[in-house]
Amino acid sequence: MKPKSIAIIGAAETTRLGVIPDMSQIQLHADAALNAMADAGLKPSDIDGVATAGETPVTITHYLGLTPKWVDGTAVGGCSFMIHVRHAAAAIASGLCKTVLITHGESGRSGVGRTRNAVAPSSLAGQFEQPYGPMGPPTLFTIPVLRYMKTYGLSHETLAMVSVVQREWAARNPRATFKTPITVEDVLNSRMIAYPFRLLQCCLVTDGGGALILVAAERARDFPQKPVYLLGTGESVETPMVSQMHDFTSSRAFRVAGAKAFAEAGITHNDIDHLMIYDAFAHLPIYGLEDLGFVPRGEAGAFIAERNTAPGGKLPLNTNGGGLSYMHSGMYGMYALQEMCARCAASPPRRSPAPRSRSAMVSAACSPRRARSSCRTSRPDIRSSARPINGVAKEQCDRYLTGGETSSEQYLRADFQNQ
Repeated sequence: MKPKSIAIIGAAETTRLGVIPDMSQIQLHADAALNAMADAGLKPSDIDGVATAGETPVTITHYLGLTPKWVDGTAVGGCSFMIHVRHAAAAIASGLCKTVLITHGESGRSGVGRTRNAVAPSSLAGQFEQPYGPMGPPTLFTIPVLRYMKTYGLSHETLAMVSVVQREWAARNPRATFKTPITVEDVLNSRMIAYPFRLLQCCLVTDGGGALILVAAERARDFPQKPVYLLGTGESVETPMVSQMHDFTSSRAFRVAGAKAFAEAGITHNDIDHLMIYDAFAHLPIYGLEDLGFVPRGEAGAFIAERNTAPGGKLPLNTNGGGLSYMHSGMYGMYALQEMCARCAASPPRRSPAPRSRSAMVSAACSPRRARSSCRTSRPDIRSSARPINGVAKEQCDRYLTGGETSSEQYLRADFQNQ
């Protein structure tokens, strides 16, 4: 893919986020898709390419009444949607389709129509990890973080700063699930989940979704919103088992995907002014900063603790609040992409008031499939945009801004503490 040859011209999340017991998984897909189409000024008949995970492209196209010429059902965990962006760019560039819709929706909290991904006993993880009793990602990810802490001397207090800083970003975001400021002491006093992870170092479990629409760059100016251009992408995988990582202190797939994206984009780390890293758990932004080459090995914890990624810092990171405070329905990658689009498209400041970005990077780490994807984007030379706030009407966001804690935040706070 040539830099700036593909553009994102529609981006939206579901109308509501948090606890949505009256919508099923496929309805969340549809809600996000229709919001994205409205954002781009398109109708279902304009879509000729579909990519999705959680649901199949067959189900999504039938439910929305689409007739695609190209589909992609790549499902590698939370970064699937980032990989879909890369695949969609290739499909458009090769002439397989012209307008690609990427959808995501999960009833992670309410469980309405949710697809469950059980570990098959015959799978590699079923044979070689499950017999030892892991209870899902919170217990599996303890292996690499403990190795990292011992190797590089990362303290519990420094690791806790990841959650503290991202809550600062969430406090500025009217759509965030948790906005109340927290301290290192709050993090370390929260309930132990699986050593060394405490409650506030683990991602949320919520309902919601998002969608994107991509076209060739030469068509981008035909649409109502300011486009976000792709500069470069990369993807890789490592292992379906966390216990079999080549190096517990580093992700090989992170390094491969990141290097490919930088090479394709033709830019350097100094050109990036906004970064989104998948944060299912508090240690992942640390791994991402190092494996993507922004910080030397063993120094990312201190880099975050010194507030370099906080509001006002030199490298804004996870500016929506991340999976730890903003939103995490099970596969977080779409929400990172949405925030990247909001920053690069210079969305209205009523959205979380992070600085506008001229060149952003979004990268994901997923469990259990251990895939990685990296995307770099840039925005056109603009200073303002009329883009709706993640596809939600201004009136709805005003209610978030004026009502203190939302009902979803109150519900989740009580439910989260009881997990």
